[in-house]
Amino acid sequence: MGIVLSNIIAIYRRELQSYFVSPLAYAIAGVFWFIAGLFLVIILLGENGILAYAATKDLEAQQYGIAPTSIDVPYEFVRAFLDSMSWLLLFVLPILSMGLYAEERKRGTLELLATSPVTNWAVAVGKLLGVLTFFITMVLPMLAFETFAISASNPPMSLTIPLLGHLGVILLAAAILSLGMFISSLTDSTILSAVLTFAVILLLLFIDLIAKTIPGPVGEALGNLSLLKHYSTLVQGIFDTSALILFASYIVLGIFLTAQSIDALRFQRN
Repeated sequence: MGIVLSNIIAIYRRELQSYFVSPLAYAIAGVFWFIAGLFLVIILLGENGILAYAATKDLEAQQYGIAPTSIDVPYEFVRAFLDSMSWLLLFVLPILSMGLYAEERKRGTLELLATSPVTNWAVAVGKLLGVLTFFITMVLPMLAFETFAISASNPPMSLTIPLLGHLGVILLAAAILSLGMFISSLTDSTILSAVLTFAVILLLLFIDLIAKTIPGPVGEALGNLSLLKHYSTLVQGIFDTSALILFASYIVLGIFLTAQSIDALRFQRN
């Protein structure tokens, strides 16, 4: 067990270091921060943003002498921002995951990994933890901005809602990256890997819309596979164990399929 853990840590450190010396990774982070920051400003301070909407409702209530509409501005802001984040992740995460194994294939080092004493599970887990850690470092500045924005709310906002929402962001990212890692292990083309990951994740995000057209238990079962449905539950501040189980299942599935893919390559080489 100790050897497996040390192997995971070694792969994790190698993978994480590769992101922090990659110009592409910094470019992805820069674009992510710019677009996410733009979303944050528009949602909070835009002409049709949360603050403008709340101010309009208060003004209407004063003009017509009616009770003002109760609007939980911090909650609506966090929910709207994290909802917009799901769309951004749809484009950013396939790019982050596309080179996890495809680059190894292109450089010819995947054969070395496949034939090394390090287990395929350890390699897959280490790579996933590395790219997930890099993604979390991308999210932390946005979390700081959100915290600053809601710190002025009166009464103070409960931390449960933003914490659950950001847990949902990390779990959604881990599920997408895990499946993207498997797709990356199937090809040496990073572009093809990103496109296929985008297509698969788009299907899993909106599979509940397809499920609504299928009657009976089959449609209900398909609806429960939707990533977006369970992500929205956590974003709303609802602690749902089924959402945690679903995300964990996708993560384990991606790692398992990746390990099997590399096992197949090992068998071919033997």
